[in-house]
Amino acid sequence: MKTMDFWETLDALVGKHVLVIDRPRGSPHPKFPESIYPLDYGYLDDTSGGDGSGIDVWRGSLHETTVVGAVFTVDPLKAETETKILVGCTDEEIESVSRYHNTFLQRGLLVKRTG
Repeated sequence: MKTMDFWETLDALVGKHVLVIDRPRGSPHPKFPESIYPLDYGYLDDTSGGDGSGIDVWRGSLHETTVVGAVFTVDPLKAETETKILVGCTDEEIESVSRYHNTFLQRGLLVKRTG
């Protein structure tokens, strides 16, 4: 049996669960209306992320459902860390998500899939 690497495991997770987009591109954050979502944002149904809700996902404009990266975030106001999966994003979209997670007080570390 072949062992999957980190990215293949994320691909399998994303492929197994329904992606629910609850914050479409261009919509304001529900608590911070000055913060506008640069891409579709949602979660994987029937999963559990760092905040106890579904695993967070940014959905780009590409038709493929391959995971292209992840952002690991720290939010001192909420006193929490989370992982945000990036699916089907162009390089420009990946950078816009990275900028989004490095505004105000939160910080995000972008890890792009290579190879």
